Amino acid sequence: MSAAPTPALPDERLAAGAARLATRHAGRFSAETVTGRLADSYRSLTETASVTAHLVVLSERFTAERLDALAHVQGTPGSGPVRVLFVCSHNAGRSQLAAALLQHRADGRVTVSSAGTHPGPGIEPHIAQVLTEAGADAADAFPKPLTDEVVQAADIVIAMGCGDACPVMSGRRYLDWPVPDPDGAPIAVVRAIRDDIDRPVTDLLAGLPSA
Repeated sequence: MSAAPTPALPDERLAAGAARLATRHAGRFSAETVTGRLADSYRSLTETASVTAHLVVLSERFTAERLDALAHVQGTPGSGPVRVLFVCSHNAGRSQLAAALLQHRADGRVTVSSAGTHPGPGIEPHIAQVLTEAGADAADAFPKPLTDEVVQAADIVIAMGCGDACPVMSGRRYLDWPVPDPDGAPIAVVRAIRDDIDRPVTDLLAGLPSA
């Protein structure tokens, strides 16, 4: 039987990223798997992003996260750091705040992801500023859709206002953090929302294994 054809990339500029990802995952995923995920990531981001100038770079980063999650799912269950997934509606405010704060405080102890059930076109105003004030970094954050790999790889899924659209899978620990949406809020309110999120982030981290 002949090998399956490599999926076509929707933008020729993605070819270099596909080659890098294929090299990184050589022996684990085929070029067809890598290229298919990259093409799908690009199309998904194109549907929602308001700024398309950096979509090629963002698509490669998104695909790298998806492939890392897929490798974890196919690897040894329970190995490596605890994986935490934050989900909100647009992945533009609350889940980005929570992910950046946990990443900042975890010091490598946790693998952190975030996603949106209906990703927004960009990060909400003031998010990067209030995170910088807290010593965290969200300079490279961008809204991403939920994908099966990331959900399946998560040990803990934290819903932040996505309601019935949030994913539910057996064997996962689920938490619900009711936090106001910073959409359109003035910076003083966004700071308060950040602080409201930081408290359960600190509690969550305190309850996780130390190594």
